[in-house]
Amino acid sequence: MSKRMGKVAYRPVGVLMGIAAGAIAGSIFRQVWKMTAGDGEAPNATDEDRRWGEILAAAALQGAIFAVVRAAVDRGGAVGVRRLTGSWPD
Repeated sequence: MSKRMGKVAYRPVGVLMGIAAGAIAGSIFRQVWKMTAGDGEAPNATDEDRRWGEILAAAALQGAIFAVVRAAVDRGGAVGVRRLTGSWPD
């Protein structure tokens, strides 16, 4: 299969994997937040009852988890496409 075909085949798969990655990352974040903060709900930026430090810590943790999960899913998808098509999606 040509490199162009691999790229075209990867696009819809990449979109679906991105949606799945977001759901997985959200679930992981909620579990990690419960374990670390002992609180059921992560703070929203506009929650006036929460302190700056707590809000910024939650945002940093959430961003790190989303980035790691997204990178793992993207990398795994690219490896899968290479196995199926013989070329690396760009």
